[in-house]
Amino acid sequence: MVPIENLWAFVVASVVLIVIPGPSVLFVIGRALALGRIGGLLSVLGNALGMIPLLLAVALGVGAIVAQSVVLFTVLKFAGAAYLIYLGIQAIRHRADAATAVDGDAPRTSHARQLAEGFVVGLTNPKTIAFFVAVLPQFVDFHAGAIPLQLFELGVVFVALALVCDSIWAIAASAARAWFAKSPKRASHLAATGGFMMIGLGGVLALSGNKH
Repeated sequence: MVPIENLWAFVVASVVLIVIPGPSVLFVIGRALALGRIGGLLSVLGNALGMIPLLLAVALGVGAIVAQSVVLFTVLKFAGAAYLIYLGIQAIRHRADAATAVDGDAPRTSHARQLAEGFVVGLTNPKTIAFFVAVLPQFVDFHAGAIPLQLFELGVVFVALALVCDSIWAIAASAARAWFAKSPKRASHLAATGGFMMIGLGGVLALSGNKH
């Protein structure tokens, strides 16, 4: 089991990353604006389900790596931090895409397809992949053993938090469709702010974290 102090620290880090507007958040906002509350919430559910295969792969693969190699653990840590910084820079560079995402009208689709599209976004979200690979191990207690199980527990907490936070985004966006429609550039400013936050998170990760 993950120690309670590690768990609470992980919850804080997870909430910070989840609320940063990234691919999943922009997708949820765009779907909620185009399809309404039901479409947005179905996209959120699909997105959360898409994280499960990533979580299982990371829990099994990364758990074995970090348990056996200090060097690989360190490389993994700095690679993940660098990738988070890269994603932040990309979010700032392509902030205009956020305005396009919330300004366009998506075609009406079935509930099953909305769920499936959310699943694909969750499965391919680079921010989630980077978080699972680089951040989860920072909150593992190596002396407690069962590292894959600890990684899985942390991942389940992350998915649950993402489900709640993204649902709030979906509900808020569906309720504010008219406000966003008046100025799609507001979404680009939101994405840029998220980019700077992601860069900061990558810097913090590189300079701190668990010691093997």
